[in-house]
Amino acid sequence: MFSRITGTGSFLPGPPVSNDDLVRRGIETNDDWITSRTGIRYRHLADNGETSSDLGLEAGRRALTAAGLEASDLDLIIVATSTPDFIFPSTACLLQGKLGNHGATTFDVQAVCSGFVYALAIADKFIRSGSHQRALVVGAEVFSHILDWSDRATCVLFGDGAGAVVLEASDRTGILATALHADGAHHGILSVPGSVSGGRVTGDPFLRMDGQAVFKFAVRVLAEVGEECCQAAGIASSGVDWLIPHQANIRILEATARRMKMPMDKVIVTVDRHGNTSAASVPLALDVAIRDRRIEAGQKIMLEGVGGGFTWGAVLLEL
Repeated sequence: MFSRITGTGSFLPGPPVSNDDLVRRGIETNDDWITSRTGIRYRHLADNGETSSDLGLEAGRRALTAAGLEASDLDLIIVATSTPDFIFPSTACLLQGKLGNHGATTFDVQAVCSGFVYALAIADKFIRSGSHQRALVVGAEVFSHILDWSDRATCVLFGDGAGAVVLEASDRTGILATALHADGAHHGILSVPGSVSGGRVTGDPFLRMDGQAVFKFAVRVLAEVGEECCQAAGIASSGVDWLIPHQANIRILEATARRMKMPMDKVIVTVDRHGNTSAASVPLALDVAIRDRRIEAGQKIMLEGVGGGFTWGAVLLEL
């Protein structure tokens, strides 16, 4: 028994917001500074009332349509998010209600920018066990709601969006290998170190990041976990047709490709269009590359995530 991706979908809220648009909003930066350091040209920002489940709903519907399924066909729904609609219930349960599904196993996964890779690996285990047949796996974020817009070192990097895949049981090869890791000793280099207690915000409710520390850590572990996945699947890294790392910034993508000895023309890059969308970035990039037909049936794709915690992981699959 294998699990295979049978449909993908994505959604970006509102019109694209350019680097120059941010300048016009009063942020002390410029297009050249952002583009040269990050590769980001645009991002999409959700309205104040727009939630992760709203974005996930659109991406999920598109993935279901691509798979030729109805929401009622699902028996598993997993949402990866660090920006849930509420403290509880889970964003996945809220999405389930909006989809009109009743009875599927439904829960959230919180691994920040590794979230989608974690969620996909978990769904794969459910399906391989034989307990479930059809899963909707979603990465959805509204990071604009937790940004300090006076901190130009972070606020220009992130955007909002959602991506989704349908994963189904199959006799054909699909997901070949997965690898997941975390090390909480590094939690301080990327976090939102606040919470709610007694009706008040305690600590800091905004995203804080040590950019240099994140860069060094991310590049190292992304290369290592990619090689780990290849070894688990019994293939050489040269046998991977496409690499889709977490779309954090272009420098991390380029450095990861170098360490993995993969040319950039085999790396899917969409960070320029939507910035860092955390758990949504990998499924967004996957959906774009499938719909523009760069990725073809039978090819091998490496998905990689790295994020706060610190967490990291990879999924090697064949379409």
